[in-house]
Amino acid sequence: MSAVWDFADFDDHEHVHMFRDRASGLTAVIAVHSTHLGPGAGGVRYWHYPQRAAAITDALRLSRGMSYKNAMAGLPMGGGKGVILADEGAAKSPELLAAFGRAVESLGGAYVTAEDVGMSDADMVAISKHTKHVSGLPVASGEAGGDPGPLTALGVYLGIKAAIRQGLGTDSAKGVHVAVQGVGSVGGGVARRLAAEGAKLTLADVNLARAKDLAEELGAELADSAAIMQIEADVLSPNALGAILTERSIDKLRVPIVAGGANNQLATAADGQRIHDRGIVYAPDYVINAGGIINVALEYLGQGSRDEVESRIHLIPGRLAEIWAESKASGTPASAVADRMAQKLIGRG
Repeated sequence: MSAVWDFADFDDHEHVHMFRDRASGLTAVIAVHSTHLGPGAGGVRYWHYPQRAAAITDALRLSRGMSYKNAMAGLPMGGGKGVILADEGAAKSPELLAAFGRAVESLGGAYVTAEDVGMSDADMVAISKHTKHVSGLPVASGEAGGDPGPLTALGVYLGIKAAIRQGLGTDSAKGVHVAVQGVGSVGGGVARRLAAEGAKLTLADVNLARAKDLAEELGAELADSAAIMQIEADVLSPNALGAILTERSIDKLRVPIVAGGANNQLATAADGQRIHDRGIVYAPDYVINAGGIINVALEYLGQGSRDEVESRIHLIPGRLAEIWAESKASGTPASAVADRMAQKLIGRG
């Protein structure tokens, strides 16, 4: 395996740590991209990777995205990410979660973990028994913190509304056809909010039963998880895993807007240019999906109530509008405009 700094997605990361605990079976990567604004904050995902190098790449890309996300959200936090390599079909054990908690604690606060794909708030409670550098824990009603999914969904919904305004010139989602890829905690929450406003929905998820149940609940259409990328609609909202916007998939898009909560939607930086060249309104993922990290960051910092969290989330549409305005004025892809803004905020401009 190549040295970590030889990976294409290594971007002057401050720390990249590999952890192995044979007793519990833990194999994990924690990447800290930047602590310029504060401790590197970002969730930990539990995922099966066919190759370990793919887990390192994921940690590198996701931690960089968290640096940008936290900076653009105005948070005093840097960017980090944890990845636990799951054996296919294996369940998380208390011993594995404890070992990961000890790994986080060993970094002395350089990394603050929280919930991500494959993890739950109950897992965060288990991890918190072994480190104080964890957020997303159950909290009293009205306080910042807890499950970040619904707050991420709120931000994505507001961002989609802003994209509809930008791309279609209307303030309402009523009658707007939105193709939602991934209907878990975030995508499902987005779909429910859009349905309540009268949007026309097509849903897809690798978990077909989950997609079918939600489609029946909301009166939506169903589509295959891959085929939904080629559906003719007003908005494509990716809310599953990343790297789905490639040269090939962008060429086949039949939407004027792409706006969703999935991290790292662009497979490469060049794909941001391809989206731009097609005239598609694109909402940079780390701007539109910042609701969850706003929630858990304010919990960790002990700053603010649930009302403060939601107030900050309602600033997301304005940030997107600023990015689109600069993109239009300069002819630069929205993805590149956002990157430049974020890089300047973390001292790398």
